[in-house]
Amino acid sequence: MAKLYEYQGKEILKKYKVNIPNGKSVESVDEAIAAANEIGYPVIVKIQTWSTGRAAIGGVKFANNEDELRDLVTKFLQMKVGNYTVEKILIEEKLKIVQEFFAGFIINSEKKKPMLLFSTKGGSGIEEIAKKFPESVFSHEIDVIKGLKAFEIIPKLIKAGLDKKLLNKMSSVIINLFKAMRGSDARSLETNPLVLTEEGKIIAADSHIVIDDYGVFRHKELGIEIAREFDRPPTELEKIAYFVEKNDYRGTFYFFQMNENPDPNDNPVAFHGAGGGGSMMSMDAVAKKGYKIANFCDTSGNPPASKVYKAAKIILSQPNTLGYYASGSGVASQEQFHSARGFVKAFLEEELDIPAVLRLGGNSEEIAIDILNKYLKDLNVKVSGYGKNDSPDSCMDKLDELIKGNKRKSHKVKKIVEKDLSEYDYKFETMTGSINIKHEVCKDCKTKACIESCKYDVLKLDSEIPVLAIDATDAKKGKCVECLACEIACTFEGEKALYIHLPIDGLKKYRDKIIKE
Repeated sequence: MAKLYEYQGKEILKKYKVNIPNGKSVESVDEAIAAANEIGYPVIVKIQTWSTGRAAIGGVKFANNEDELRDLVTKFLQMKVGNYTVEKILIEEKLKIVQEFFAGFIINSEKKKPMLLFSTKGGSGIEEIAKKFPESVFSHEIDVIKGLKAFEIIPKLIKAGLDKKLLNKMSSVIINLFKAMRGSDARSLETNPLVLTEEGKIIAADSHIVIDDYGVFRHKELGIEIAREFDRPPTELEKIAYFVEKNDYRGTFYFFQMNENPDPNDNPVAFHGAGGGGSMMSMDAVAKKGYKIANFCDTSGNPPASKVYKAAKIILSQPNTLGYYASGSGVASQEQFHSARGFVKAFLEEELDIPAVLRLGGNSEEIAIDILNKYLKDLNVKVSGYGKNDSPDSCMDKLDELIKGNKRKSHKVKKIVEKDLSEYDYKFETMTGSINIKHEVCKDCKTKACIESCKYDVLKLDSEIPVLAIDATDAKKGKCVECLACEIACTFEGEKALYIHLPIDGLKKYRDKIIKE
């Protein structure tokens, strides 16, 4: 799900004829002063963040004049919420409030219906309000076909103690809020508080809207970059990872950074999971051993080797980690040799400089472990493979031992050096990259290892050189599953004449930037 900032939510409400305060989002002191001069003092100043509890951390204040506003905005633009520095601030008119209400909508997954929750006593601590003043709070299930009608909620508003003079006005506002929810494909919409002013207007003084992942594509005007429920804007690396997932439907790839620049003294470990439950157990094992995960990553649902490769490359774009720990469910149905080959290609390209423990439990785990042992044995650091009978705790014990044996050296991010593909005289495209072959070199190859390794019969020999055995269009559509076996076989058993190019948009530029910093 994708959260919206308050100012974005209010623009949606305004579109659906719900009153909002006169205000403007700003990103600098000068913009804030210009907005306040237009609005008129006093103004309310609010940090824009996706996390809740802004007032409790001092992120909502009033300014009565320009000096106060300047001081507040300067302070707010330096404020950190978790690891996120505030970038936007909302400047609004100070409302003259007579009464506060709460109106919220959420999709009830169990009943598969939208539900309205309303309170005549505000919504800060709605659970406590419901316990203390149960008569002032009501919920209402909404028929998705018929929609929300005034006659359905007016009796409940009366029972909740709403002034009868406000019934028509409030029911109209609630209906418009629901229209805003449906129109924006929101999973939830909350106005806390919804207020009655001295002028008799009902105004949404705050707004919290979360858009459904599957509706994001219909709302390009919202500028949502990542359709996931973060508590802060996505990092550059998270954006890069998201577009890998977005453009490749095969399996799952989820990546989340805990810290963009972890401190080696905090014992950060690069984490690569596979499956929710197993990943949670594995993260517990990391914590119990006194380490912290630098990131969360999940590659599950039977991803191709190419996707695991890209995940590993992105994970290794984080500096200062002490080790690489991959551990999933232990009983995964996906073929683990795909993951193993993804790790092999990534670790070889990166010339891995931190030890890695990879617990690849599941189908064909013995083959996967053998691939790791066979092809990564000459790295300068140790890479150990384990299966389902090895617990996450015991695997983490091994990584701890390897980290200490590596004298706690931390990972240094390397520049990406792109291959000169013009050296390859034969090429065909795959779903997310291309396979490139030097036919002149292939003539001298005695093993033809690439052909034997290609279990999907994508390659064949033509006059003793490897060529595409299927239609090029089919290869691009996915018949070449990007298992990476041909490249690994050619590298270790052939003439190093075959290279699989799997570009990751933005990663080279990102690494160049952080290395300079």
